[in-house]
Amino acid sequence: MKALPAFIEGYGEVRPFTGRTERPPTAPRAAVERRVARPGGQKLLAGLPEAFDACGLRDGAVLSFHHHLRNGDAVLNRVLDAAAEHGLQSLTVAASSIFPVHAPLVRHIERGVVSRIVTSYVSGPVADAIAAGRLPTPVVMQTHGGRAMSIETGRLLIDAAFVAAPTADAQGNLAGAVGPAACGPLGYAMVDAAHARHVVAVTDHFVDFPALPIDIPQGEVDFVVRVNSIGDAAGIPSGTTRPTDDPVGLHIASLAARAIEASGLLGPDFSFQTGAGGISLAVARDLAQVMAAQRVQGSFAAGGVTGALCEMLEAGLFRSIFDVQCFDLQAVRSYRDDPRHVSMSASVYANPFGRGALVDQLKTMVLGAAEIDLDFNVNVTMGANGRILGGSGGHADTADGAELALVTTRLGSAAGPKLVREVACVTTPGSTIDLVVTEAGIAVPPRRRDLAERLARAGLPLKPLEELQRLAERQHPCAPAAPREGRIVGVVEYRDGSVIDLLRAA
Repeated sequence: MKALPAFIEGYGEVRPFTGRTERPPTAPRAAVERRVARPGGQKLLAGLPEAFDACGLRDGAVLSFHHHLRNGDAVLNRVLDAAAEHGLQSLTVAASSIFPVHAPLVRHIERGVVSRIVTSYVSGPVADAIAAGRLPTPVVMQTHGGRAMSIETGRLLIDAAFVAAPTADAQGNLAGAVGPAACGPLGYAMVDAAHARHVVAVTDHFVDFPALPIDIPQGEVDFVVRVNSIGDAAGIPSGTTRPTDDPVGLHIASLAARAIEASGLLGPDFSFQTGAGGISLAVARDLAQVMAAQRVQGSFAAGGVTGALCEMLEAGLFRSIFDVQCFDLQAVRSYRDDPRHVSMSASVYANPFGRGALVDQLKTMVLGAAEIDLDFNVNVTMGANGRILGGSGGHADTADGAELALVTTRLGSAAGPKLVREVACVTTPGSTIDLVVTEAGIAVPPRRRDLAERLARAGLPLKPLEELQRLAERQHPCAPAAPREGRIVGVVEYRDGSVIDLLRAA
């Protein structure tokens, strides 16, 4: 791993990643006052300014947000606009993810309303502003599990969690499955609601008590604010939501499904997660055919849930789905209508030090990559050109937990080779990756000789990663990236809170 400084201005002391998940040094949790701030328990407020006053928010406060509406979310922008009008400054935005729709956040950074960001994923104009050094302190990039862990241990203390609630009642019961902006389970907001000093539900669908089915109960909500819109559910499927029809992508997906079949993991306890990219969805489709042909019914599918996983549930290929967020509207409908499709918090999903993370029960996880290097390290955070691409989300969590962490990728793209000698940023360490599947063959790390033998017996095309990397470099030449030695604009944390890499301005 790259050398790291002992201290980073605007971040603090650095605990370097050691190559494995390690429990951080324990410290007493700060006391968190949790009480309704108004006599009589009246929760319904006239607007956001009243919520700021009721929560006692001051300059420097930490405000949290969740991303279940993804690129359709309107609550983060609405709250920060109101905070600016209220005269608040130097706020920390602790958002589970930030999307292009949150572009107005750049203006609040420039005007000093926001001085710090802690998130698991950031793309679009906010990412570009961070990469350009416009945020005064380094963005802290966590994994989904690392974020839950930091909130539960008090490392990230939230003064007010603003929950975009598709449905709410006057007592603060919140439901994600119904309403004009229904988004499915509120898995990321569940952690914030359980541990923030104050919790403010922001809703555009106010109903008589009780709001059902309840995702976040009234005992965790201090105040409710009604607005005309919390966002547009059409922005939930903001990535690829259909299997690829590209011949190269289809070939990669076929190889990946065959590799899973050959791994020996298919059976009654088989569990599976995949992302929302075109190749990943094609892997799910091909795997469904394999499972149906072998009459395999697995235990559960999980995620970030897509319609592809819901179709596998409906076909009887899994007994259940555990869902932390929906990636498309088909998944939202499935969560609403199918009792086998259940919610989980981000902590249950991926907290490495909780009472049992679901990622640790995964048999197979299908991952994507922007870059992979010769040590099997994966980058989904920063491009070679210095642009911030997104972040780990659950990438590093699931790779660490799954018995078979499988990366599917083309050898290259218009930007150059995707198999490189050294990644621009280590998001997920190679020690947690078990397979890399490309159109030119499959690479297995030396530590997984058992897996290589199984795949070889199945007739799958195995090749050394070094050979695939050289081929990628020949087929997709590009100028080598210049060394990045500018100001630190981001700190990339592994799921245990240690620092695995840094983001620097050009």
